[in-house]
Amino acid sequence: MRKITLLLAAFILVTSCAIKQTKSMLTSGDYEGALQMATQGLQGNKNAKGKQDYVLILEEAFAKAKERDISNINLWFKDANPSNLEKIYQTYVDLNSRQENIRPLLPLRIIKENREAKFAFDDYSDQIVSSKKALSKYLYDNSKGLLGTKNKDNYRRAYDDLVYLNSLDPDYKDVRKLTEEALFKGTDFVSVYTKNETNLAIPIRLENDLLDFSTMGLNNKWTVYHSNRQQGIDYDYGVIVNFRQINISPEQVKEKEFNNEKQIKIGMKKLLDNRGHVVNDSLGNPIMVEDLRIVKAKILETRQLKTCQVTAKIDYINFKTNQLLQTFPVTSQFLFENVYAKIKGDKRAVDKEYYDNFNRTRVPFPSNEQMVFDTGEDLKLKLKEILVRNRF
Repeated sequence: MRKITLLLAAFILVTSCAIKQTKSMLTSGDYEGALQMATQGLQGNKNAKGKQDYVLILEEAFAKAKERDISNINLWFKDANPSNLEKIYQTYVDLNSRQENIRPLLPLRIIKENREAKFAFDDYSDQIVSSKKALSKYLYDNSKGLLGTKNKDNYRRAYDDLVYLNSLDPDYKDVRKLTEEALFKGTDFVSVYTKNETNLAIPIRLENDLLDFSTMGLNNKWTVYHSNRQQGIDYDYGVIVNFRQINISPEQVKEKEFNNEKQIKIGMKKLLDNRGHVVNDSLGNPIMVEDLRIVKAKILETRQLKTCQVTAKIDYINFKTNQLLQTFPVTSQFLFENVYAKIKGDKRAVDKEYYDNFNRTRVPFPSNEQMVFDTGEDLKLKLKEILVRNRF
């Protein structure tokens, strides 16, 4: 019984707090918030005595919200500013939606006054249709005007308005065609290419791989990168990968010989005393201890080494003004290393991590072209990092 009483008290407290919050929204002019809270509060048994406050709040908030919206619409019509057309249309939609949210709850009784709550519903269908038509026409005409300018910001505004217009009326005139035009005109096209200022040939496959933007995910809504220039596109910016220097070391083979020894466990043995007699425990059983031995090995290790270093700089160019915007130095390195070894003696004298070296043999050194290409993998990652951090 005590548990039920506590739960009931908690429920009353929560309900009381929710009603106070809803009333506060109403008095502060947040009619939408009050309507939403009251509607939620009337779910379930709407005629319960404890929900009468919600009914009163709903009635008052609906009337005040409607009065405010109609007043705003009249003011916007008098102002005759076409930029208000979206607010007019959206407000009519809100007026209608508000009614539809309340309609399922009706009728609602106000017990103390012995009457039904009053909600003055109107048919806004004509106003919604006419205001949508006016808004659609404005968005269309204004977007066409923006597309007639020579300003990318205007093209982007036109694109957003046309996307919105398409959501209102997908079949409105040639909206889809104009949307594609606005997207194209509003896009910054960036040409990315390489320059070789070294005395070595840059592998073609390195250039192709370096400029493969399909794997970089750099393109976004208003910026598109091209590694191959396309006809009909007036490029806004350029990103130039200037290869400045390529250093490739000679092929190196280094040998070293070293000895290893290690104490290892080979099993268990009986414990002997100083006289060589077996030592027993209290029960007469021989005491067993680890049988440890020292094993030795001689290793001849051969290490093949070849390194490549590529120095470049990334230049950002504004093609419209022919100005250098930014420069980023980049250095990438690649190390070819092959280690193999031969052993004389007990293999157990060497750590197991080293065993793989005994299974390797000498391999051909990579060509200079391959070394440059392998270095390009790191260069590509650094190029992408620069492009991501320094978008146009």
